[in-house]
Amino acid sequence: MNEERIPLSALAPGEVGVMRQLAGGRGFVSRLAALGFTPGTEVTMVQNFGHGPIIVLVRDTRIALGRGEAGKVQVKRMLNEPRRQGTK
Repeated sequence: MNEERIPLSALAPGEVGVMRQLAGGRGFVSRLAALGFTPGTEVTMVQNFGHGPIIVLVRDTRIALGRGEAGKVQVKRMLNEPRRQGTK
């Protein structure tokens, strides 16, 4: 099965991705897993200005990540219509 994985930092605000893989050292992977970034988890991009930190929604929690960190999170972009904040 070949699926297109993109870095989390490539999602636009409102887009949803499904977390697939974390690329980094043990400390980084452990920290993000503790924050809820586990395979199969939906991640919604809240803020992404194209530079600086991003804000994502993971398991009903807003999390800020540096752009370098976000580049190490591989997601599969969901092709369905983006959800709006506050709706389920």
